[in-house]
Amino acid sequence: MNWQPASGCGDGCRPGDASPSTPVTAALRVTGLIAVLLMGLLPAALLRGGALRALPRAILAVLGVRLVWRGPAPRPGSLLVANHVSWLDVVALHAAVPVRLVAKHDVRQWPAIGATAGRSGAIFIDRNRPKSLPQTVGEVAAALRAGRSVAVFPEGTTYCGTESGAFRPALFQAAIDSGAPVVPISISYDSTEAAFVGADTLWGSVLRVARVRRLTVTLVAAPALRPESGAGRRALARAAQASLGGRGYRLAA
Repeated sequence: MNWQPASGCGDGCRPGDASPSTPVTAALRVTGLIAVLLMGLLPAALLRGGALRALPRAILAVLGVRLVWRGPAPRPGSLLVANHVSWLDVVALHAAVPVRLVAKHDVRQWPAIGATAGRSGAIFIDRNRPKSLPQTVGEVAAALRAGRSVAVFPEGTTYCGTESGAFRPALFQAAIDSGAPVVPISISYDSTEAAFVGADTLWGSVLRVARVRRLTVTLVAAPALRPESGAGRRALARAAQASLGGRGYRLAA
C-alpha cells in the first residue's frame, strides 16, 4: 500500500479562467475571514454543537462560497468517504453535517485551528508511522459504534477535481468492524481555482479563492452502502468508488 500517496496535480491544472472578483471584494472577503476566525475560534474551541457548525458556515459565507447539498442526509454513525480537492472540503463537510474528521496529524500543530479540530473530535492520522494505522482504524470504529459520523478522504491527498486518485481501502475496515453504513460523497467545485494542489500554501489558496467572483461547492451523497457479511475492505472501497460514478476512480493496491 502506498501510505503517502502523491498527487500529480499542480498549477497547470488551473487554467485561471474563472471570472475574477473586484480587488475591493477580495480584500473585504479576506478581512471578513480574519474577523470570523478571531471571533469564532475561541467559542468553537470551548463549545460544541451550534458554535462548531456556525464557524464553517461563516467561513464559506465571508469567502463568497455557496454550498449545495444533494442526496439523502447520512444517518448518525455513518462513515462518509469523499474525494479530496481542497481545504474547503473540510469546511464544507463540517458546515453540511455533524461529523468527526480523520485529519493528518500536522493539523494538530496549526495555531488555533488545531485546537478547534481536536475539540470537534478530529481523529488524527500519522502517515509517517504506518504501524499506527490499526489504532486509527480502531478509533474510527469506536466513534461509529458510538453513533458519531466520521468523514474520511480515502485518496490520501488532494487532486484538482478533473483528476482523481485511488481510494485507499484501509479505513473502510472501520465500517466493517462496526457494521456502520458507508456514504460516498462526491465533492466538486465550479472552478478549479479552489483546488489545493502542488506547492500551494494555505494563505495563497485563500487569496485565490477570495479573488474568484463566484464559487460553488457541491456535495452529492450517494445512497448508503451496507458492509456485507464476509466482504473485505477492498470490495467495500470498490463499491463506494463505483457509486460516485464518472470520476474514473481506480482501486488502490
